[in-house]
Amino acid sequence: MAKAIGMVEVTTVSTGFAAADEMAKAADVEVLQAEVTCPGKFVILVTGELSAVKASVDRAEGRFGEKVIDTFVLGNPHESIFPAIYGTAQPEDVNALGVLETYDVAALIVAADIAAKTAIVELIELRLAKGMCGKSYMTLTGSVSAVQAAIDKAKAEAGDRGMFLDSTVIARPSDKIKKYIF
Repeated sequence: MAKAIGMVEVTTVSTGFAAADEMAKAADVEVLQAEVTCPGKFVILVTGELSAVKASVDRAEGRFGEKVIDTFVLGNPHESIFPAIYGTAQPEDVNALGVLETYDVAALIVAADIAAKTAIVELIELRLAKGMCGKSYMTLTGSVSAVQAAIDKAKAEAGDRGMFLDSTVIARPSDKIKKYIF
């Protein structure tokens, strides 16, 4: 009875709406997000029981495969994923800042889940393709060693998917840039 999330990212808006409809009809899932991202891609995020989420994602992938950019299904996603996606994470301070950038949305969310489960870090933000020409990035904080371990693991995951773009770890970021992190 584990909660899961799944995503399908497609190349066009019309396919996106059709895929979202297929996903909603395929299984008992809740559609958390079905929207246009840059540059005219479409992202569908669903949640529910693991088997339902898998059936939903599989249906869209099977029906619209030629227009699918990327997908994922995560069982038991880390609890910090949603606050980071929706911009409600409130870290008290930023000891070290980790930033990882990918070419797509799905790879970033999977990488963020892995990062959050690798070390004691706090996800700050997952910026999902909006205003980024389809790219996405995450920011996270924790001790320097924890942030480095989390970014290294996330980088490997995104790289294995062929979607890694860039990353950095900044120890003790300047107070002058902290206002741009939150």
